[in-house]
Order: sequence, then structure tokens, then C-alpha cells
Amino acid sequence: MKTKYSNILVLTIITALILTACQFPTPTTIGEIDSTTTQNNAPEATPTPTQKPEIRTAETSKPAATSTAVEGTPADEPPQTVGPEGFPAGINPLTGLQAGNPDYLNLPPALLSISNFPASARPQAGINTSPIVFEMTIGEGMTRFLAIFYGQFPELASGQTEGDPSGGSSSIGPIRSGRLPYEDIRSIYSGFLVMASAYSGVAATLSKTTSIYGSDSDDVNSAMIDVEQLQQIAQSRAEGYPGSNFSLAGMKFSPTPPEGGKAADRVWVFYSNLNQIQWRYDEDLGAYVRYDIKTDGSGEFVMATDRLTGEPVTRENVIVIFALHNFLAPTLIDIQLNNMPPIKALLFRDGEMHEIFWTTKFGEYEQSTGLLRPMRFVDADGNPVALKNGYTWIHIVTTYSYYVESAISENPFTPVKEEEGTGLWLVRYKGKY
Repeated sequence: MKTKYSNILVLTIITALILTACQFPTPTTIGEIDSTTTQNNAPEATPTPTQKPEIRTAETSKPAATSTAVEGTPADEPPQTVGPEGFPAGINPLTGLQAGNPDYLNLPPALLSISNFPASARPQAGINTSPIVFEMTIGEGMTRFLAIFYGQFPELASGQTEGDPSGGSSSIGPIRSGRLPYEDIRSIYSGFLVMASAYSGVAATLSKTTSIYGSDSDDVNSAMIDVEQLQQIAQSRAEGYPGSNFSLAGMKFSPTPPEGGKAADRVWVFYSNLNQIQWRYDEDLGAYVRYDIKTDGSGEFVMATDRLTGEPVTRENVIVIFALHNFLAPTLIDIQLNNMPPIKALLFRDGEMHEIFWTTKFGEYEQSTGLLRPMRFVDADGNPVALKNGYTWIHIVTTYSYYVESAISENPFTPVKEEEGTGLWLVRYKGKY
């Protein structure tokens, strides 16, 4: 039975009862976090991963029997400086790594709308295979993921679940409804959207979409997509896309970090009291590990995992971009991401923070081909900034959100004061609702 999501306000009201802190008053001092909920001052939890993921030197994918690596380019070859143009054959331009199956690079990117609220959606399935995940606000203190799958698909594995599994071990999700900013992101990555339908006013703005419906009308997390089904959709979409019809070049990757970085072994992204994320740098992995605050008010952070493998959610690059938001209603927010000039951003890689810029500004390429390019990252002079070869997580915040190096605090609901040299960078989301 198909589940319809034409009335998003019902879900919003229910979720709003869980999220008690969704207003964003201006702080009286730099770095102060407001508290609108009484907490028990529980210390921050620091779970230890039971299984560490391998350091990435090549992408993990489900390769076809006839093609597992590019000839003459071993899959375990150390990452090299590549991009922003002229990527070698078999290198994924969204990771700078050798693709597990180069044939998949001919398929258009799939962009999946994945739930983050209610918290029962966690752990999400398949997100560790996504080269780039965008996280954006959807109102009332909540965020949602738009995960890009390109050049690889999750391997079929036995599932690891918390509570209701909400789908088979070969499924990705939970899939949720479409949002206004999706079209800008879809267009610059020349892909197609997979979502659990959308509010009529939003659906009218979205193109090249496939809707996935849940199996249980009482469970908002029941919409999942099978890995093989996603592959089939990508292959069917490839007929009008392949080869020279799209290009995802534009980002630069290098194992050597840019100069001038500041120590950053922890990134703290504060969307609302019950939606806080910490990325903690693991030097052995050379990547940041994600932790989410629990929504029970305890103040504890729990390590995020991928339901398909049970491994921690890790990213070589964590980027915060500041973008123009248009607040149309409490849960109807548009974000301007297409044809934008350089706007400030923060890059976290190798335990360092770099102040950079993001841009999607049209140039000679767009004029000569009629195609769009992915989001690029540049310095103050417009030169490409090198991301680390690997996977990227992009947090989107408003242009008037702020960031500050903060004093160490184990209580996420008390004021955090500005202090240099701690390596803890707080990014405080500020919004209208």
C-alpha cells in the first residue's frame, strides 16, 4: 500500500514535540549556546568503535564480474593529487579515489533523500558508500540528508539494526520526502532524485525523480530502496546521460593538506539542542568519526554507524558551507545553491580547519557545453583548494550562522566560551524558525 506524504505538517507537529529547542535567539556573547530545555548535566559519552573501518585507498563497491579495476592502476595504489580537471581513467571525480568498478562512472549520480528525524531512523543504511552527503535544515531544529551515490553502490551485507530494522539488509534508507533545495543540488550533479514522494508544492519544483513508498503507513521509516533496484534505476536513466553528456569534474584532491590550517580535532555542529553533531578526528583512520546527540535530553553523544555494515560513519572531509536560506514556512525552507559566487566555507581535514569558499558560479564551461558543474571549493584568490582523497560530508548553514574555537565542555546545553588553541570548533546554526 502506497504511503502518501502530501501533508507534511502532521509529521512536523509530532516531531516538534520531541525537539524542544528549535528557536535561535541571538547570543549575548560570542560562542554562547542558548538552553531552552532542562537537562540532567550528564557527561558526554565517548563510545569506542567495535570495528574500525579500513583507511581508504580505493572505493568499496559491488564490482561487476568483468571489471574490478582499471588496467595498470592497482586498487590499493596510494592516493595521488588529482583534479580539478583531467581526472585519470577510473578515478571517481567526487572522491579522487580509484573506483571499485569504473563502469559505474558512466551511470548518472543517484541522489537519495534520507531521514535523520525522528531519531528512530538511525542508524541509516548505506550512507558510508555515498561519496558526498549534504545535510540541511528542514525546520523545527531537524535536518535531513541528501546522499549522492556515484561510481559505486553498497555491498550486500548482513544488517545491523537498532530497534525496528525497517527494511532488508540490502536496502538503503530510510527514504523520506523531497525538499526544495534538492533541485539545485540535483542539477549541479547531473543526477536523479530518489525520494518518498513530496508535498505538492515541493514536488512541482523537482525534476528527474523516482518515488519510493513505504510498506507500513504507520511507520515513516518504512520506505527503503533495494541496492539492486537503485542500480536498475541508474542504468535506465543512463540512456540520456552517459559519456560526454555529463561531467562531474571540478574538485581537487590531494593527500597533502593546504597550508595555514588550524588545529581541529573536533567539529561541533549545533543545529538545535536535540540536533547536535560532533565529528571527532581519528588520526589512525585519517578521518573524522560522526557522533549524534541523543534525543532523550541526556546530553550523551552516540557514535553513528552504517546499518549495512555496523561500521562507524567516517569522512575524510567535513565541510560547512554558509548559504542563503529563504524561510517560506516553519518546515518549508529553500536554499540558494545554484550559480552562486564564492561564499565562505570551512574545510576540516587531517585534523585541521581551513577557511575557504564554495562556489557554483557559471563560467566558460557552462556557456560552451550547456551543462553544469558540481560545487567547487576555492581560496580567496579563486584557486582550487585540495580536499583529502576520500569521502565528504557537507553541512549547510545560513550565512549568518557563526563559528568559533571554543573551550572544552562536556555539557552540550551550557554556554560554550570562545578560547583559542583548543582544537574544538563550534558551528552554531542560526535560523528564522
